[in-house]
Amino acid sequence: MVKIATLLMRSLARVGKAQRRTANKLVSHLLGQGAVKARSAPKSRPASKVAPKMLAKSALKSVPAVAAKTALKSALTVKAALKAQAKPKPAARTRASSAALPGKWLAAHYSALPQLGALPGRRISYWLYLPHKVAVPATGQQRGLPLIVMLHGCGQSATQFAQGTRMNRLAEQQGYAVLYPQQSLTSHVHRCWKWYDKATQQGGGDVAMIVGIILQVAHKHGIDRSRIYIAGVSAGAGMADIIALNHPELIAAVGLHSGPVFGGGHSAIGALNLMQHGDRAHSEDAIADLLRRKPAFPQMPKILIQGMRDKVVDPINQRQLLQQGLLLNRMDSAMQAPTRQTPATATGSRKPAHEYATSDYYGEKVGAERGGLDKLADQTLLLRVAQIEQLDHAWSGGDASLPFNAKSGPDASKMMLDFFALHRRLQVG
Repeated sequence: MVKIATLLMRSLARVGKAQRRTANKLVSHLLGQGAVKARSAPKSRPASKVAPKMLAKSALKSVPAVAAKTALKSALTVKAALKAQAKPKPAARTRASSAALPGKWLAAHYSALPQLGALPGRRISYWLYLPHKVAVPATGQQRGLPLIVMLHGCGQSATQFAQGTRMNRLAEQQGYAVLYPQQSLTSHVHRCWKWYDKATQQGGGDVAMIVGIILQVAHKHGIDRSRIYIAGVSAGAGMADIIALNHPELIAAVGLHSGPVFGGGHSAIGALNLMQHGDRAHSEDAIADLLRRKPAFPQMPKILIQGMRDKVVDPINQRQLLQQGLLLNRMDSAMQAPTRQTPATATGSRKPAHEYATSDYYGEKVGAERGGLDKLADQTLLLRVAQIEQLDHAWSGGDASLPFNAKSGPDASKMMLDFFALHRRLQVG
């Protein structure tokens, strides 16, 4: 009898392990990446096979079985979609994307100062591209390079993000410096920025580290403090938004590609639910709370880029980010200009995947007199929303040889850089 019971328990244990493996896989797919084993030197993987497995495990362990089943049920819709997606070509080794450019490609690190009586502070690596071509500033402008801060997504490195987005090539042409902070493996095994963490959303966590890097680079390389911009994809977009909201005196404009709505999540399971369904109940309250904490919050220009076939971060997040942007900039939807539909032929292609729609929202220009004769001159573009019809969870117009990049679609890097060029922070902190 004991032998039979022992065999039964072993059988149940095997079944339990199999169910846990399936659960991990599905929850990981919901995050946009598949399971990988931890290695001393991380390698690139196809988008469907790179995953924050540790996040999935901790999420499943931290909730009751009923909640785990609910998460798995939501994940089933993602599994079918992922099977239909074409797998990107695996990149065995990241190429030096800036090697052929005339500018400087520098690697460095930033170390936080240790707290009194505590262990040594954290250390985080970053890469910096300095263009060979430096634009001559216009009369009245500060001298120094404008800076774009680029935050990668889960399962990416800083150098992969640089290559995939091709931002350095555009920056070289237009005279921008580009900064790529890299999340450490000690902070997250798959380099995910913890945008869903409540303390991070309020300015703690990795926010201080990234801001410290920006200030270090700005001081060392003579950056124009009125023209510092930040952008990111997926988890990097979530973190970019948080930094802009907590440090508006530092950031002149922000670009979010496939990003989650601000203010929700607060746990791994909560993050998964937010990515799939948004956060209708709390998204507006999150901005209202922010404005109560920062009543003098200045205008924050944003460009929001989203693939309408994204099964990882649902497009509902972009709609809610738009509403947050309207609240943040004290605007309403009546300030929307007519939506522009850009056909594939306008992008030099005949493929429908290159089609997209753009909506612009204008607010009152800071310092403009109300009721001026030229009302258009008193308006400034504060929000731009780009919706790419056939794009999934990938950087539009990127290097498709790397995960999380799609060759089809408009060039998201160019769209962001063009938008950033319209803005500067008038009052630098």
